Amino acid sequence: MTRREILALAPALLHGAPQQQMHYRAYSRALPDYLTRLAKEAYTRRQSALDQLTTPTAIRARQTWVRDTFWKLSGGQPPRTPLNLRTVGEFRRNGYRVEKIVYESQPGLIITANLYLPDGSGRFPGVLFQMGHSLNGKAADPYQKCCQGLVRLGYVVLAFDPMGQGERTYYPRPNGGTLTRLDSADDEHTLPGRQMLLAGLTSTQLQTWDAVRSLDVLAAHPSVDPQRLASTGTSGGGTLTMMLGAVDDRLACAAISCANTENHACRDFNAPGSVDDAEQNFVGGGPVGFDRWDTLYPLAPKPIAFVMSGRDFQGTYSPSYLVDGREEYARFEKLYAVMGHSTDRLRWVETPLPHSLSEPLRIEVYQWFERWLKGSSRKIENEPAVAPEKEETLWCGKTGNAVRDFASRTPRQLIPPPRTQTTDWAKLTGAEFRPSARIDVIGQTRFGEVSIQGVEVQSEPEVHVPAWLYSRAAAKHCVLLLEDSGKSTRWHEGNLYHRLALRGVVACAMDVRGIFDLRPELQRGAAPYAISHFDEDFWAWSCLMLGRPLIGQRITDILAVVTALKAKGLTVELAAAGKLIAPALLATLLDPAVQRLTLTGPVPSFRALATAEEYKHPMADWIPNILHYSDLPEAAKALGTRLRTVARIEVDSLLQMA
Repeated sequence: MTRREILALAPALLHGAPQQQMHYRAYSRALPDYLTRLAKEAYTRRQSALDQLTTPTAIRARQTWVRDTFWKLSGGQPPRTPLNLRTVGEFRRNGYRVEKIVYESQPGLIITANLYLPDGSGRFPGVLFQMGHSLNGKAADPYQKCCQGLVRLGYVVLAFDPMGQGERTYYPRPNGGTLTRLDSADDEHTLPGRQMLLAGLTSTQLQTWDAVRSLDVLAAHPSVDPQRLASTGTSGGGTLTMMLGAVDDRLACAAISCANTENHACRDFNAPGSVDDAEQNFVGGGPVGFDRWDTLYPLAPKPIAFVMSGRDFQGTYSPSYLVDGREEYARFEKLYAVMGHSTDRLRWVETPLPHSLSEPLRIEVYQWFERWLKGSSRKIENEPAVAPEKEETLWCGKTGNAVRDFASRTPRQLIPPPRTQTTDWAKLTGAEFRPSARIDVIGQTRFGEVSIQGVEVQSEPEVHVPAWLYSRAAAKHCVLLLEDSGKSTRWHEGNLYHRLALRGVVACAMDVRGIFDLRPELQRGAAPYAISHFDEDFWAWSCLMLGRPLIGQRITDILAVVTALKAKGLTVELAAAGKLIAPALLATLLDPAVQRLTLTGPVPSFRALATAEEYKHPMADWIPNILHYSDLPEAAKALGTRLRTVARIEVDSLLQMA
């Protein structure tokens, strides 16, 4: 034996070996490791496809695929309907004027916009300016400065309020103006974006189509040369410029500032990954190998500038933000070479300043458009004189809200009526059966005559579901308990699990992915970003992007434990509370061997969630496009007498006859 081995044995030789050693896993790694595998598969799938882009013909095929896939993932391309464009106001400044215009991107969905027109005659290059996530939309100071700088340089600029910002705030405070009563403009995108997802629509589709129709307005203006169109924007506006480029070939060039140029399934995936606002999350993109940088492929080989904050990985975006962006940019340089164009059509520049359309980045935008929209070689070193207007000066309506002033529809009002048809719940949720699931005992002890076992059941290669088993000899029936506060909620002597076992019932309390022991660990990276993205909803979004809804994963966990309990000769019923009601309901529906389901509250309705102005429900239950098929109350009806509701999960309520 080596000296090290002898030293390691010394404590045992002196004091005796431990009678029982617990070997609990790092359960907090289960969901991150599972998503990391899915992300790696998605990354490999996409890279394999991109490696085939060795000819212009292959690239053109990829461009067509991107456009088709973008619309498929986002909910389909809406029809072009009458814009009903009208001018509702105007003001003049030295060297330019601003028209206040409104139009409809979809019937009844009003867009409020400012059209900046330089003095002079003839046709000018046109720039579509897309907003970052400012509460006041087109009135935000940095965005006004850029629009004024461009118009003073001789561009027609159309600046429009995006969904949920400025005059298109859909959850306004009661005292008027453009401020939302929600926490942020991000929530203005995401709250209705979740609702739309239930019906197979997305805020990605809505916001991209807003941009397409806004480009229609700009291109048709008599002062604009439709052959010289560009788009720019920072942060969310830069990302929307990418999305517009994916579906509209009229852009002659683009300048993308501080956008979300990070693929979700990137090389160094850091679960839950680069999840962001609803419009930036491509649901189902992972399984088909589609990611954010794909939106730029249809623009190639047109000139694209990336003007970035070198600090964005420290809080705004994930730790992989710049690394992944630089990797994809290098691939783009090779792409342009294959298409026979030099890399001077691409530019990547970083500022040490924080996330914003700061003056240095605005000047980069001006310089890029001077070169590629005007063919000018002049060097712009200083920004033209700019002076942001008061917010009210830019309003198209009297009160600064399109719903109040122009009776605009809201995004949730675009959701079509639900339908009911035969539903394959396993396919919709991605839930899977594990016929070989078994119970592995980790450790055991007892409360008097009640045996207590700490056990686990493997439901995925990366996922081992921890549970408690409380039982007395000869017990043959099991109540599987699912509480959203976790399996250790009522483990104490004299509490629920103990008392059930004393009454001759096996009590099995388990966790599912995202709950208690299986709650994921905090991701790597700067604390502001990591903490803000630790909420369960971000993990649920990541699951949707990678093609496996979290509710389906939880159903898989439940079914695995049910299978393992049945293998021990036990009959099984379920009891669920809180946010585990939906997965328990569907698990019971999918496994007829589950004798009964006891719930502590009403079954949630996706129809009700889709039509509510405001709602609170965990994103973990979300099933994309579910309203095209069915709803949870229909699933509950299918259970018949197997389902009952009680006020609280207690011994008497569980043991009483159905």
